[in-house]
Order: sequence, then C-alpha cells, then structure tokens
Amino acid sequence: MVKIALIIGYGPQQLPELNLCESLTIDTPYGNTSSPVFVDRQKNKEIYVIYRHGVDKRIPSFKVNYKANIYALYELGIENILATSVCGSLQEEICPGEFVAFDQFINLSTHRELTFSDKIDISQLNHSSLHKPFSDDMRNSLIEASIVNGFTTHTKGIVLAVDGPRQSTRAESNLYRRWGADVVNTTTVPEAILAHELNLKYGAISLCTYYDSWRTDIPPASHTEKMDVAERNKDKLHRVLMSGISNIEIDEQK
Repeated sequence: MVKIALIIGYGPQQLPELNLCESLTIDTPYGNTSSPVFVDRQKNKEIYVIYRHGVDKRIPSFKVNYKANIYALYELGIENILATSVCGSLQEEICPGEFVAFDQFINLSTHRELTFSDKIDISQLNHSSLHKPFSDDMRNSLIEASIVNGFTTHTKGIVLAVDGPRQSTRAESNLYRRWGADVVNTTTVPEAILAHELNLKYGAISLCTYYDSWRTDIPPASHTEKMDVAERNKDKLHRVLMSGISNIEIDEQK
C-alpha cells in the first residue's frame, strides 16, 4: 500500500480527482495541525492532504504549526510527501508563473522550531547528513509531472528560507543573489528539516509569484499581485500534484 501526503500551500484547494470525504483529527504532542488530515483510500494507495495555511488559508507562514503537521503524517505511517509553495525570484531567468523544484536551501529563519528532540529522544531521530535535504524520488516525481504537463520548470533551485512576513531589503536581496540563492520563501524551512528528522521523503515544487526586491527596473509586486499569480496558476499546481502522485505509485511498484 502506497501512502502519499500532499502539503498544499497557496494553491489548489479543490482536488476533484480525490474522494476526500474522510477527515482525521490527529492528536500530536505539538498541538493541532493546520487543517484536518483529509484522506482518500483507494485500492492500492492512500492519499492524505493537509492544507498548510488552513482550509480557509488564514494561517500565515510564520504561524503554521509545522511540527504538528509533519508529526501527524509520521504517526499515520506516511513516508512520501509532496509539498507546494510560492516563492520570490532572485534570478532573472526564473519568472513569475514558472515552477522551481528545490534541491537545496539556505536557512536564515530565526524563529522556527527545527527539531523534534524536545519531546522525542534524540537517538530516535535522523540526524544524518543533510547534504541532500530533498528526496530525489519526490523531486523527480514532481519534475516529471510538471514537464510532462508542459509547464516551464527549473529542475534545480536553492531556496533562501526566511521567517517573514516582511520582505527583503534591496541590500539583502542582492546579498542572497551573491550567495547563489535562486528564490526566497517562508515555508520550506522547517518542513524539509522536520521531515528529514523523521526519515520522511520530502519534495517541494514552488510557484514563482514575483521578483524579489533586487530588481530596479520594475515596481515591487504588491501582495495582491502575488496572490493573482498564485490564483491564475493553481490549476497547473493541481495537475502537477495529480501527476506526481501517479509517478510515485509507479516508482513504488517497480
């Protein structure tokens, strides 16, 4: 039985291919998950869905209970996680409306809880090298799904992780570019770190919604403009997730 979790950020809320009539409330040592865990139980696979920002999308990134979300999936015996997010571009060639499949991150967050070791004995956690913070299997499933659907996809990307909600100054944005970062966002850390600690395969595909503040030739994007890009592309994210699920199922059966 293949178990796959979808962590959905600012993306598709409706997933008509899935029969998500069952919902679970998971009691975790870290409190409540962002949303109930919705379940579609099929013959050969089970799909679990958490809405990172809540069903009503009212939980900002810096208030998401990441530890509860990841721990709940672990408790359910899930090993495969596909996550969506949005990001701001630090490179000319990564344009709003395009996808990035992260392969590395740089963490500048300072107010995130990054470990389960406060409640779980450290000997039970995975603290092996984080040289590859994203699962190749999950990344490849998302990349293939996006490319097959004809969407422009950057198959590698270093995400610069910050707390938010404030955005970068121009000086910071240019510094991130000199470090080699490709995009900036506020959700990939701590999700990727926490998933690694519990030996979960985690992959993330992110929709670029704006250019960060390093650019001087265009006005900074407003929050409304960013959300407009996310809204226009939510059906694309939906198609990527559904195709990505199929790719994992195929891989698991090999």
